Amino acid sequence: MASPLDNSCLSPTWTVSPIRYDDPSVQPLLLQLHVAQVQMYGFADDPADTPADDYTPPDGLFLLGRDASGQAAGCGGWRLLGPRTAEIKRMYVRPDARGKSLGRQVLRRLEADAQLLGVTHMQLETGVANLAALRLYRSHGYQPIEPYRPGRNPAVNRALRRTLQEKLAP
Repeated sequence: MASPLDNSCLSPTWTVSPIRYDDPSVQPLLLQLHVAQVQMYGFADDPADTPADDYTPPDGLFLLGRDASGQAAGCGGWRLLGPRTAEIKRMYVRPDARGKSLGRQVLRRLEADAQLLGVTHMQLETGVANLAALRLYRSHGYQPIEPYRPGRNPAVNRALRRTLQEKLAP
């Protein structure tokens, strides 16, 4: 069986690999994400305020998706919130790469990696106006939950959670 971090199960169009959150290859995508959120809502969390170590194994992971030419096309990460709960953060796919399964592949890889480390619940926040993200997460079994971040506006933010299947010991 292929490892969840093995690219052999992915479309040949994309290469999805672990990378440091502060790697220069990731920064343009994080900036694009930030700009898109500000345009959509008038404000956004600054990706630079997140420590890169939040996404360092074994307490997290950050992935970068590249297109066939090697250009950064999408990213996303997970970080621990509690002993068996992780949070999906900074999911973003360039507009020209959307609708081609990259976001789905990044999400599946993040879930699989977290699950290997004993995480049983994934949760996230996304904006109410980000209909594509809401469709993606709901299609993966994410369900609405009460806000888990203090000070979030429920008219703008949607908190979602999914239970992962527990890995049984051999």
